[in-house]
Amino acid sequence: MRALVATPGADVPVAMGDVAEPEPHRAEALIAVQAISLNRGEVRGLSGSAAGARPGWDVAGVVARAAADGSGPAAGVRVVGLARGGGWAERVAVPTGQLAALPEAVGFAQAATLPVAGLTAFFALRLGGLLLGRRVLVTGAAGGVGRFAVQLAALAGARVTGVAANAGRAAGLRELGASEVMTSFEREGAEFDLLLESVGGASLAAACARAAQDGLIVSFGDSSREPLQITANEMRRRPGVRLYGFNLFHELQREPGAGSRALAYLAELIAAGKLDPQIALEADWREPGPALAALMDRQIAGKAVLHIA
Repeated sequence: MRALVATPGADVPVAMGDVAEPEPHRAEALIAVQAISLNRGEVRGLSGSAAGARPGWDVAGVVARAAADGSGPAAGVRVVGLARGGGWAERVAVPTGQLAALPEAVGFAQAATLPVAGLTAFFALRLGGLLLGRRVLVTGAAGGVGRFAVQLAALAGARVTGVAANAGRAAGLRELGASEVMTSFEREGAEFDLLLESVGGASLAAACARAAQDGLIVSFGDSSREPLQITANEMRRRPGVRLYGFNLFHELQREPGAGSRALAYLAELIAAGKLDPQIALEADWREPGPALAALMDRQIAGKAVLHIA
């Protein structure tokens, strides 16, 4: 079976190789992969991976063999799923609790954008409870998670502010539902009830300063790689403010089956024309280098998808 495997130190951090076929556990289905999407976290991690390591979380395809325990979709069903790794391959085993059938109106490329980015946005926003009329801020709003978060928050009735690095990357955010778009985020300014923060460092410090009383800051990324500098007195001046360290796989473990249900919901929103996966780049998986470089160089506002040929 062909798969993309890590090649640390090479100009392109992955290469096509021959690997063993997956051996699904009883609660895993074997998926014949048709499309994958790329995430900055897994691409960044390639540099520290062992040679031959198998990356890949986001997959869409067809069930080649249903789970042995009878859970999940049957063989032949079109699906989207979140793998535990090894998804950049012709076939992969996916837990049925992280797998959902696709509506006919949703293509494989659209579906492949959903597992990491869509689920992160969904579960991070859900932590904020009822969003109708509430003030929500999304940093890194031009990225894959950010563009899903802006849309989902707006659909829930929130007043959404998106923060992007520059005007070019911010393009389209208002059309997705943001009522305000900013290209800088400082400690002084309007307060927010829920802040989805993916930059870290000074941006996370600004979020702590601009959370409303009893507000929630969900930290799900650290793209700046800067240390957080904030004093205890600054936090004490924000009564009831909570800082939540978000990890998608932890959220899924806390609530078995929630991933499957959320993926099905997000796919239905795409089918209904209420959610745009914001695919900015599509390419052949046999030539992944340009797509990986564009993603890491922040040349992509949205999601990058590779088709399995």
